[in-house]
Amino acid sequence: MTRLKSIPRDPVLPFHGTADPGLTVTPLGPRQPAPRARWARRHVALALSFGLCVLLPVLLSAGYLWTRAADQYASEAGFAVRREEAGAAVEMLGGLAGLSGSSTRDTDILYEYLHSRRLVAELEADLGLSVLWSKPGAEPFRGETDPVFAFHAGGSLEELHRYWGRRVQVSYDSRAGLIALRVTGFAPADAQAITVAIVARATALINELSDVARADAIRDAAADLEAAEGRLRLARAQVTAFRNQHQLVDPAVDLQTRAGLLGNLQAQLAEALIALDLLREATRDDDPRLAQGARRVAVIEDRIAAEQAKLGLEGADGAFASVVGQYEALMADRDFAERAYAAARTAYDMAQAEARRQSRYLAAWQKPTLPETAEYPRRARLLAMVTGFALLFWGLAVLSVYAARDRRG
Repeated sequence: MTRLKSIPRDPVLPFHGTADPGLTVTPLGPRQPAPRARWARRHVALALSFGLCVLLPVLLSAGYLWTRAADQYASEAGFAVRREEAGAAVEMLGGLAGLSGSSTRDTDILYEYLHSRRLVAELEADLGLSVLWSKPGAEPFRGETDPVFAFHAGGSLEELHRYWGRRVQVSYDSRAGLIALRVTGFAPADAQAITVAIVARATALINELSDVARADAIRDAAADLEAAEGRLRLARAQVTAFRNQHQLVDPAVDLQTRAGLLGNLQAQLAEALIALDLLREATRDDDPRLAQGARRVAVIEDRIAAEQAKLGLEGADGAFASVVGQYEALMADRDFAERAYAAARTAYDMAQAEARRQSRYLAAWQKPTLPETAEYPRRARLLAMVTGFALLFWGLAVLSVYAARDRRG
């Protein structure tokens, strides 16, 4: 392999080609070193802006977090709303008494209640939240309130309600129906006391909803029972008036008696006709027994016609058959009224039995805890966030200034 020879470096390279007669070529000398960088006004402004926009906020934040910000303790609790369904005895009523129906889930109502102004007002009256959340800061500022994380004393209820979201975190699992609470305070006992009060108020709300539901169920059942009683009284009064009007206790029994009498008369008529025919064949026409037998037949026929008229077999007005039909209709109404009254009475008894027990209750799967160590404020995380936002703001401001200078230049 042929090795290439290195070409010596010459500061002045020869010119190859045809030169212009009027062009003078001056050989280049050695390059001079660049001058040292000096501080310009823009560099000073950049450093000052970095100190004002980044270093100063970071130092102030660090000093506040580690010297004045008070420690915060978190207490946790968890619960769920459970409902006792009515037994199978209520279902046997065919839906006459719906004791367990509800169109709105109780857990959804409770979740909204935990964010409501009503709860804040109740706890302010019970515990004095504005006092518990306006504790003094850390050393050496024990005599002053933490202005960033604490609630300023003397604030209005609306301000306390807005501050509520910073101290109370509510997690809701809609599928499982579980609610988790996380309450922070400036003392372990304060955080636990607030959590206990919230759970107590939630239990009171569930009991209130249960009382309202039970009162509604009893009121509806009582109204149904009263209506059933009125219908039964009316049906019995109609049956009594019908019996007094027609002087009948049970038209069905009387109908059977009249039907038996009609059958007996028809049998007697048949015997009388047979005897009359036999007498006609054996005697003369002027025999007085023929007239007596004919009179017997006529009397039996008249009686049969009268009984048939009473039974309605000949379409006479006020026939006994129509009377029996009216009586059966009245009895059907009375039987239905009695069954409706029995069902309404059973529903009312079940409503009262349901009212004597707690159909809704708050099941706590985690009771309010007493914190031992302070979890907030998370000083390192907050300082990192302040540093990041300060650097971002300073960087955007510097880029904007340089972009504006380049555009003017």
